[in-house]
Amino acid sequence: MSFLESLANRRSIYALGKVVDAKQATETIKEAVKLSPSAFNSQTSRVLVLAGAEHDKLWNEIVATDLKAEMDRQGVPEAAWEGTKAKLDGFAAAGLTALFFEDTDVVKSLQEQFPLYADNFPVWSEQSTGIASVNAWVALSELGLGANLQHYNPVINDTVAKTYDIPASWNLRGQLVVGSPESGVDAKEFMNDDDRFKVFGA
Repeated sequence: MSFLESLANRRSIYALGKVVDAKQATETIKEAVKLSPSAFNSQTSRVLVLAGAEHDKLWNEIVATDLKAEMDRQGVPEAAWEGTKAKLDGFAAAGLTALFFEDTDVVKSLQEQFPLYADNFPVWSEQSTGIASVNAWVALSELGLGANLQHYNPVINDTVAKTYDIPASWNLRGQLVVGSPESGVDAKEFMNDDDRFKVFGA
């Protein structure tokens, strides 16, 4: 399978089951992140992998508790919680979650070392986490696994950090939910190439 074929097979799949070889998936995530490029080879991406009972705990306890409290704080109607809880139950039905962080200490160090580019390093850090997340996602899809990327940060940041002894410099950027695909996906639609690309000299 070519890289572009693998990329095409990477899709957001929400109907996920628990049939996941956690060890194989974890090693795949680690290798994909290690091979992902970053500005100045800064390697700012950090990952927390939660499988089995810890994955369940993330969605059934940590996210559910923190998100419900935040919704109550904002005065969101109680009826809205039912739909939100159903989504969280769907994520809990999967087998593993990889939480992606960026190490802000590394970013700050680069800003100090290279002041000319200081404003760019936070942007490049965001690009790094995007690259690492998608590379892991594509690699997992090659194992026949499905995934979807969530962003319950910053609501869950403090609880995740306390629960899993996360360094203060690690900034949570996304949660990749991984499991066995339990349903197919619709064909993906693309905008017109003429509206998206400009090509000269080719």
